[in-house]
Amino acid sequence: MSSQGAKYSEEDGEDEALAFGFYDEDDFDAFTDADGDCDCDQGVLGLRDPFSSEVKPRILLMGLRRSGKSSIQKVVFHKMSPNETLFLESTNKICREDVSNSSFVSFQIWDFPGQIDFFDPTFDYEMIFRGTGALIFVIDSQDDYVEALSRLHLTVTRAYKVNPDINFEVFIHKVDGLSDDHKIEKQRDIHKRANDDLADAGLERIHLSFYLTSIYDHSIFEAFSKVVQKLIPQLPTLENLLNIFISNSGIEKAFLFDVVSKIYIATDSSPVDMQTYELCCDMIDVVIDISCIYGLSGDEAGSPYDKESMAIIHLNNTTVMYLKEVTKFLALVCFLREESFERKGLIDYNFHCFKKAIEEVFDVRLKVQRSRKLLSQRRWSKQAVPNGTHSQHH
Repeated sequence: MSSQGAKYSEEDGEDEALAFGFYDEDDFDAFTDADGDCDCDQGVLGLRDPFSSEVKPRILLMGLRRSGKSSIQKVVFHKMSPNETLFLESTNKICREDVSNSSFVSFQIWDFPGQIDFFDPTFDYEMIFRGTGALIFVIDSQDDYVEALSRLHLTVTRAYKVNPDINFEVFIHKVDGLSDDHKIEKQRDIHKRANDDLADAGLERIHLSFYLTSIYDHSIFEAFSKVVQKLIPQLPTLENLLNIFISNSGIEKAFLFDVVSKIYIATDSSPVDMQTYELCCDMIDVVIDISCIYGLSGDEAGSPYDKESMAIIHLNNTTVMYLKEVTKFLALVCFLREESFERKGLIDYNFHCFKKAIEEVFDVRLKVQRSRKLLSQRRWSKQAVPNGTHSQHH
């Protein structure tokens, strides 16, 4: 699978500056740079030039008070123990966080307090939704969700009118205290009510995705994985590479993991089993923990996860788990039979080819970002005049 792009030079027109075919100019409306100065005290945060060097999708966390929005963020991206979230104070202002410092996953999370009316005239909700890639609405499954469904409908309909390209994700949260039958019943009821409300409003074309989640198991990580995957433009390429890799290596299942967040960026086309995903997360934890405890010490110590990181775990059902470093942020975790693992040399050679292809995919992404930055600079230089003011166009 390949992508063709256009070369960029000063003589080329501006339409050719958006090279490599991953984005066109309309796509920029759905993204914003996350490096602007802001803090949680600001209501609606200012957006910087969308043609900046980094493209970071924005994810909104919304829902009623005490539905668990802040707890989700802390557990997934700050490694907070689920039990510690019991002592979190309620969010009382809009907080924005960049998830990009030590992780491959790169986006903004905006956490909205449940009690705030973001459709108040003092909030520019059009600007908020215009730059959003995904909207996660959290519903407390252990509470009466009539009011939550009403707020969900209002939020989705307003957001869709501003930006029809938003991915709408509904987390049916706190299901750890429910039986399996009760979970399915709750999901079916919420799914039916939410879609019936949209149908009554003539908005059947709006698609809602539903997930059963809890911070006390891996379901919240799997749900966030699926949300983030929709925001990765290279996802079809990554899935195709994984399919080629496993078919030529005798591997049954493979995941490409972000090591820090334990969100899987991509997997092959075979179905994902929850237990398999949990084993992958546990394996990553084991590798990091053992590296921290028994790794190099003192000045020789580096990151607990580096280019030498590799692990093999033999399960008691003749299955082998194999972890290899792809980049400083990504790991490939594979499941295969013991007889297939006897051809480890072939697997390692195919992995080398896979790793090289992954590097090429993200080299293209970096070139796209540089093209944007150059285009932005050109546009500003064209508008600027010697005294520092902007020229007027007639």
